[in-house]
Amino acid sequence: MRPHAIDLPAHAAGPLRRARALALGLLLAAGASGCTSTPAVRAEPPAVAATPPASADGVAVAAGPTAPTTATTLATEIEPADATSGSTTAEFAATEPLTVDPDLTTADPAADPTAAPTQAELDFAAIYGGQDPYNPVADPTLPQPTPVAETYDPWQRYNRQMHRFNNLVDRSIARPLARAYVAVVPRPVRLGVRNFFSNLGQPVSAVNALLQGKPKQAAHAIGRFALNTTLGIGGIFDPASDAKLSRRSEDFGQTLGIWGWEKSRYVELPLFGPRTVRDVFGMIGDAPLSPLRQVNDDATRIPLQGLQLVDVRTQLLATDSLRAGAADDYALVRDAWMQRRDYQIFGDRVEEGEDVALPEYMRDDSLPIVPAAAVPVMPTDG
Repeated sequence: MRPHAIDLPAHAAGPLRRARALALGLLLAAGASGCTSTPAVRAEPPAVAATPPASADGVAVAAGPTAPTTATTLATEIEPADATSGSTTAEFAATEPLTVDPDLTTADPAADPTAAPTQAELDFAAIYGGQDPYNPVADPTLPQPTPVAETYDPWQRYNRQMHRFNNLVDRSIARPLARAYVAVVPRPVRLGVRNFFSNLGQPVSAVNALLQGKPKQAAHAIGRFALNTTLGIGGIFDPASDAKLSRRSEDFGQTLGIWGWEKSRYVELPLFGPRTVRDVFGMIGDAPLSPLRQVNDDATRIPLQGLQLVDVRTQLLATDSLRAGAADDYALVRDAWMQRRDYQIFGDRVEEGEDVALPEYMRDDSLPIVPAAAVPVMPTDG
């Protein structure tokens, strides 16, 4: 049974029809925008205008401004969509969880040790035979590491202070003189000066070789001195090397080491650098045997000693680059000097196979130290 329809007056029906048309237009516009940008629209059913109250005689009264108010309320209930994701996307993610196809995921082959080798790895193995990568630490072609004995340095505090003093003198005087000597004096002349002082040390080497029980080496030293002094014009030239007479430097400090004074404390002398207590006594023992120290004329002997010191410093210029980047220059000089000194003393027994053989760079006997002949004043001087 249909409800009884209420007939409205003509003046009230017009505004109501306009309100319903406006609401329908807004709904159609919201639906069209939802098809393009998928906005979230919460639309309520169109509001029905309230029935105007009846008068006392049962005739309905016009609602007046009620219809426009209803249209405004309907328009405010349409909410715009979220500009970034939208409520529709959030509701879809909540209801439909995202799944990833495991076949589309790729893993890092290096992270999986059981993964099959790649084609590049197979090609590398085919070319190089699958050999292990180069390891510079385990390279069998490199010389064996040299065993380094622990340095006996109980006077380290004094030695470090003296080392700083010697470095100051070296930077201020010795190194500039050596560089000026190299820049001014031609190389053949410098080589002749070096041969001259080396020849003067051969009598000391011959005596100490005999004291160490090395007669063959002592004979070589005597032969070198005789041949270079005569045919070599006072030792300026070196015909003894052409005659296959080896040059080995021996001193009394080495002799004391061979006799049993193997371990000696390290000490750095003013102006003359690294030594051990054993080598200080060795310098005192070598001084009377040096031909240069037999020259009584100070005006001749002292300039020759100064020239010998400059020649020694010139030979050490090559080591400056090694010391430039050292974190601890004192420890570097001390350990290198002690290692070198141990070879000079015990090198023969190493060569005979009693210990591990040393690399070739340690067998070079040309690295100099300040000899006793170059020290201006010694306790044995009268």
